[in-house]
Amino acid sequence: MRAGLTVLTAWGVLAGSGVAGSGVAAGTTADDTLRLGRAVRLAPGVTYRAFDVVVARGTAHGHLLTVDLADPRVAVDLLYPGAVGARAPVSRLADARAAVAAVNGDFFNITETQHPGVEATGAPVGPAIASGRHLKAAVPDGQRFGPALPPGTNTRDVIAVGYDRRARLDRLSLRGAALTADGALPLKGLNQYALPVNGIGAFTSRWGPASRVRATCGTDTDRAAPCSTETYEVTVRHGRVTGVAQVPGRGGIARGTTTLVGREEGARRLRKLHVGDRVRIGHHLVGSRPVPPRFAVGGFPIVRHDRPLDGLDTVTPAVRTSAGAGAGGRTLFLLALDGAPGRAGMTVRELADVMDRLGARNAVNLDGGGSSTLVTRAPGSPGATVRNHPSGGAERPVPNAVGVFARG
Repeated sequence: MRAGLTVLTAWGVLAGSGVAGSGVAAGTTADDTLRLGRAVRLAPGVTYRAFDVVVARGTAHGHLLTVDLADPRVAVDLLYPGAVGARAPVSRLADARAAVAAVNGDFFNITETQHPGVEATGAPVGPAIASGRHLKAAVPDGQRFGPALPPGTNTRDVIAVGYDRRARLDRLSLRGAALTADGALPLKGLNQYALPVNGIGAFTSRWGPASRVRATCGTDTDRAAPCSTETYEVTVRHGRVTGVAQVPGRGGIARGTTTLVGREEGARRLRKLHVGDRVRIGHHLVGSRPVPPRFAVGGFPIVRHDRPLDGLDTVTPAVRTSAGAGAGGRTLFLLALDGAPGRAGMTVRELADVMDRLGARNAVNLDGGGSSTLVTRAPGSPGATVRNHPSGGAERPVPNAVGVFARG
């Protein structure tokens, strides 16, 4: 953690080695200041506070949740609208599951101006796991939305909480295949809005009714590249092919059914399947840790092992959202900046510095701009309150959020 930082409450300097529940260290530098407001206890193990921080272009105002994962009454999970290809405001996602607090999650397929007539799916970029259920895998790096990735990171990076209740950075890869009489067809996608060139992807009931055409547009290095002219779709229900189509379709997929979508070589391999053929499909996400994640959301790393990453953007200020882990993974920090007029934004590097100073040993950048939203629910309140001012003037519907739950 960086030393030499003056930490103040709304009214004065805090002495001592840190701020309870935040991990922030006190220091002596007068020209680099983080001002923390009063901590408000939302529930056992969950606190909220506002803060101001001086950055290059003025003072940024933000909102911070500190979650004690060592408290058995606290849990973290992914909030989403019941389908991968769907969106809803963070407050609605939180209210649907009575979350104590939440922040918006991953970047997502927000627009398709470069592919006229193709529907934007609203689906997120990276992997997603909710309550141990593997919802989706990551799109190719060149198909993502959001700021440029720092060196050494990719779309498979997530922040996760394992079954050991520890938060950490992880990297989730898809393992899966469709087993046919002629051999195995490797799966290169799961419920994702963009497939690798020549790949085959699986879409399940968790995808929702959104069109699957977008999955065959762009390339691994160019999101704006034209849609593929060679596609094929195969519907498999209870282990048998029940339908085929030249072009990916849309509409809900029934439970027990998987739709395989192929492009280029993947399409050519799928064309060998016919109605009635037996096909067995399996897939799961694999991480780098021995304890698998129970929750995961996509976001690119900005702090690793207590140090901001090299190559982070130092030029473009914006409203931003971040999640970080400290105290050996036992503390989760969730941060969203305020987008009210006149408030300064942060560069990605400035965001990394702030997360590092707050005590996050590891942290990711989540979706920002008009998506940045942090909500809390007061004890006894039926609904969540939006704590920050979304930069668009109102909450933007998003595909997922990080939800905090507490009992007692």
